[in-house]
Amino acid sequence: MTTAPDHKRDRVDLPAARRAWCLYDWANSAFATTVMAALFPPFFRTLALAAGKGEAQSTALWGYVTAGGLLLTAVLSPLLGAGADAHGDRKRRLAWTAGVGSALTVAMALLGGAHWQVAALLFTAASLAFSLSIVFYESLLPHLAEGAELDALSARAYGLGYAGGGLLLVVNLLWVVKPGWFHLAGAGAAVKLSFVSVGVWWALFTLPLLRRVPEPAGSGAPGGLRATLGRLRVTFGEIRRYRELSLLLAAYWVYNDGIGTIVKMATAFGSELGIGLTHLMGALVVTQVVGVPSSYLFAAAARRVGARALVLGALAGYAVITVGALFLRTTAHFYILAAAVGLVQGGAQALSRSLFAVMVPRHRAAEFFGFFGASGRLAGVAGPLVFGLTAQMAGSSRLGIVSLMVFFVVGALLLLRVDPVAGAAAAREAERQAGWSPAS
Repeated sequence: MTTAPDHKRDRVDLPAARRAWCLYDWANSAFATTVMAALFPPFFRTLALAAGKGEAQSTALWGYVTAGGLLLTAVLSPLLGAGADAHGDRKRRLAWTAGVGSALTVAMALLGGAHWQVAALLFTAASLAFSLSIVFYESLLPHLAEGAELDALSARAYGLGYAGGGLLLVVNLLWVVKPGWFHLAGAGAAVKLSFVSVGVWWALFTLPLLRRVPEPAGSGAPGGLRATLGRLRVTFGEIRRYRELSLLLAAYWVYNDGIGTIVKMATAFGSELGIGLTHLMGALVVTQVVGVPSSYLFAAAARRVGARALVLGALAGYAVITVGALFLRTTAHFYILAAAVGLVQGGAQALSRSLFAVMVPRHRAAEFFGFFGASGRLAGVAGPLVFGLTAQMAGSSRLGIVSLMVFFVVGALLLLRVDPVAGAAAAREAERQAGWSPAS
């Protein structure tokens, strides 16, 4: 069993460390659901509309803001990941990014009026902190499990994320729908209080990971900026020499663009179609509720048919969802699509993460996960941009959703060429050549 590097490994409570690691999905998913998916997109559109922007233009602006944050993350993820490996301070960097992100989320409660530019900057900074924290978080995964247990642990974390994000989202939904029950002035005050609740939730449930999960040993490489940049150039070349890992990155680059765009643009899309905030949030609750058992079912099935086959099945489901969006007319249709997303989303993302983790040299996990995060975020720039441009030129974003099918088809074709067994063997050989072991 692979554990975090510790000279006295018998002191490591591995089950407790795994539970604490999974709990960070519970912590950060509140930002992903309440802020990124549910409340901030329509809130941002309200600010843009107050500034005199049109309906389609406001949706397009949100697409551009989302793309900008993803681009920043793509640039910084590999650099900071490589530094974390060198210094062996993944948890410290996670603490900083989660702390800054939660504080910026609380600060969103101060937004108002027509200041959409300030809202854009604040959201970009908070989402950057959110994404970078996930790089450090995910880089701990290969040190906590191996083999089939990686699939189970990754899916368990996603299941907790759906449960935690969904639980707080239900509370936030009640605040927005029935503000009088909670002595709030109105829905606007409820939205701002929701931002505060997410920031506190995120910070509070990050603490178990910081206390329980051991810090893996650093790679011992020089940690200066120049040395880090040089090592990144070497890593990029090495990734290309890992054939299976390169193919997986390319596939993830493509299909995660489609997944991320659906997640980030769903409520803006629904708002444009005239679906009220209550139903937008309700649909997201449905996604969370369906996502919990779905994540665990995907993990159980992965033991029999393998992670790759199940990710391919999830991508097929996404292709059907994009076609269904073309026929979306009513609130009931929106709920049905939300349930369908919940059915495939957790499995696709959890098993993609564990599939990557098994093919990563563990002594450089943060560095490689930095590239993993960068590939997902950099690829995610294209989807929101296409969505925004389509909305602006066509006056409707319905066709933009349908166009995402190409990301799932191309991504699936690339994933079909990945051999996970050969990829894992290459990673273990790299560890052996480097003289690294979990107890080193």
